[in-house]
Amino acid sequence: MVEEHRKVMNRIELCSLPVDSLTMQQTLDRIEQSIQDNVPIHHVVVNAAKVVNAQKDPELRDAIVNCDIINADGQAVVWASKLMGTPLPERVAGIDLMQELVTLSAEKGFKIFFLGAKEEVVKRVVEIYSEKHSDEIIAGYRNGYFDIEKEGEEVAKSIRDSGAHILFVAITSPKKEIFLNRNKHIINAPFIMGVGGSFDVVSGKVKRAPKWMQKSGLEWLYRVYQEPRRMWKRYLVTNTKFIWLVLKERLKKTFKRKK
Repeated sequence: MVEEHRKVMNRIELCSLPVDSLTMQQTLDRIEQSIQDNVPIHHVVVNAAKVVNAQKDPELRDAIVNCDIINADGQAVVWASKLMGTPLPERVAGIDLMQELVTLSAEKGFKIFFLGAKEEVVKRVVEIYSEKHSDEIIAGYRNGYFDIEKEGEEVAKSIRDSGAHILFVAITSPKKEIFLNRNKHIINAPFIMGVGGSFDVVSGKVKRAPKWMQKSGLEWLYRVYQEPRRMWKRYLVTNTKFIWLVLKERLKKTFKRKK
């Protein structure tokens, strides 16, 4: 069933990574269908940093490639796809998709397990969604501070035993991708998704960039503004490398056409 699901997807390739050409609504429709059919789907979003890191981290690359739905989280990825002549329809930001799925869960009676962030943050996220919707959507929660090697399997089993239809994982890359790739067969939830720093935003710990910055591809700059010491070097290096990767790829395509 999962293989059939993959065949109907319209995928492009960007810097040796597959990305699905899907809108937000198309993504939501596929997820809802997978939950109703009880067909496990592992979802991932890719941004400029993840594209860059996957070039030199084989385990991260495998974790991305082995996912069933791969959305473009970063606006830079959408722009790059247009430059390569294989335009993606739109950005499907992980946090926006997560919010839509919480609303869908309240409507359809799906249960969610929240994994990641600090204990006070994930607990606050659960409280916010319980107040906004109902605690009926909560299958369980756990902070993201555990050893993958020693505790990964135990954490996976606790998620499985919770009966969750949806698992949101707010753990940094590549730990998140590696944990899920190794343990999704144990978790066996119909839908699994990494959500990065989304719990921090929902809990109010971190503010999200204004809409105009999101649409302009400047969300990363807003994060640097909020956490300059931690973020400036990371984004300067990864964004520069991403631009270089895309330009190299574009030049290769141009050269092949001229041959």
